[in-house]
Amino acid sequence: MLTAFTRAFRTPDLRKKLLFTLGIIALFRLGSVLPTPGVHVQNLAACFDQARNGAAGNIYGMVQLFSGGALLKLSVFALGIMPYITASIILQLLVVVIPRLEALKKEGQAGQTKITQYTRYLTIGLAVLQSTAFIALARTGQLFPNCQQDVLLDPDNIFGIVTMVVIMTAGTSVIMWLGELITDRGVGNGMSILIFTQIVAVFPSELANIFQANKFTFAVVLVVGVFMIAAVVFVEQGQRRIPVQYAKRMVGRRMYGGTSTYIPLKVNQAGIIPVIFASSLLYLPQLITSLFQTSDNVVVRWIAQNLATGDTPIYMATFFLLIVFFTYFYVSITFNPAEVADNMKKYGGFIPGIRPGRPTAEYLNFVLTRLTAPGALYLGLISMVPIVALAVAGASQNFPFGGTSILIMVGVGLDTVKQIESQLQQRNYEGFLR
Repeated sequence: MLTAFTRAFRTPDLRKKLLFTLGIIALFRLGSVLPTPGVHVQNLAACFDQARNGAAGNIYGMVQLFSGGALLKLSVFALGIMPYITASIILQLLVVVIPRLEALKKEGQAGQTKITQYTRYLTIGLAVLQSTAFIALARTGQLFPNCQQDVLLDPDNIFGIVTMVVIMTAGTSVIMWLGELITDRGVGNGMSILIFTQIVAVFPSELANIFQANKFTFAVVLVVGVFMIAAVVFVEQGQRRIPVQYAKRMVGRRMYGGTSTYIPLKVNQAGIIPVIFASSLLYLPQLITSLFQTSDNVVVRWIAQNLATGDTPIYMATFFLLIVFFTYFYVSITFNPAEVADNMKKYGGFIPGIRPGRPTAEYLNFVLTRLTAPGALYLGLISMVPIVALAVAGASQNFPFGGTSILIMVGVGLDTVKQIESQLQQRNYEGFLR
């Protein structure tokens, strides 16, 4: 693989793409550590160090993960890529519900461009809401509940508060632009590369904290991490290939068809989306308990005892079942067996031994349902690792090999390597894989 990377850098146009991507990543990380105007840097650093170990348990833990630790620093890129991810998920769900968006999706490239534009608008709206919420938390002292120092220079200056919101929203817009630049002129999918960068950025500090706290725990974490990466690579590469045969047909004086291909159905057809859905939904109990801390309501007390923290059996079971449910739900709205069967029938394709039309759709639905079962169990088990680590050894707060981060890193890494591989193969090189 080292030889393949060397060959990649020796190819002028590919080297230019790789260097351009690395330059955008460096600029992206600079914005993640650049403080927003109006922030008291010294007090913020003290509060951040004090709250670092407890950040994973707060209601903004998912945003903190996808911001690469920039959220609690209130940097220009504090929101990270999370508003864009949320907007993309919302648009994917709305495409199934709203006929107008579904018609746009079927229009091809022009319709997809319009949906992308709607995603950008929704991203800006979500960025305004999230930045306003986090600045309000910082202004009232709830961003760092155990820190008594003011993290803003002038919490009562409304103009300064508005300026911070505008700058953080503009930072999200710049992140979208940087991601599109990587996609157009660099290597890999831009947004995926930026997500990968943000997650990898927090690894060194978290591993260093574990090493300083307990060297034996550090060794165990490394072993578990290597095992998880190997397991994720194995499952992410797994797929069921449905053979498809195209009959020969005459168009004018030319003969078309007569070829064989396949429909690749991945074991993890849903990707990381079910984990994000389940994690976001389980932040609601934490939000309820934080809003009604002084309430004596029986329901609020039960939620605080069983769903507000991740070390309870009810929380673990609920999290696992939500991931399984959302896996089936997301696969059902992103892969339509009836539509695939109709397209195959239209172009003369059929699955050997299965009649075209409705029998093909029923067969694809049967295979997909059985294939989604191990995929859902895999997502649930991988995502439970940091929660189990918290319950067993109290290591979740600094556990870097969480299910969400591992799934994203391995998925993005494999896709990027495959793109570089294809670039090398176009130039008659061996590439990475043999």
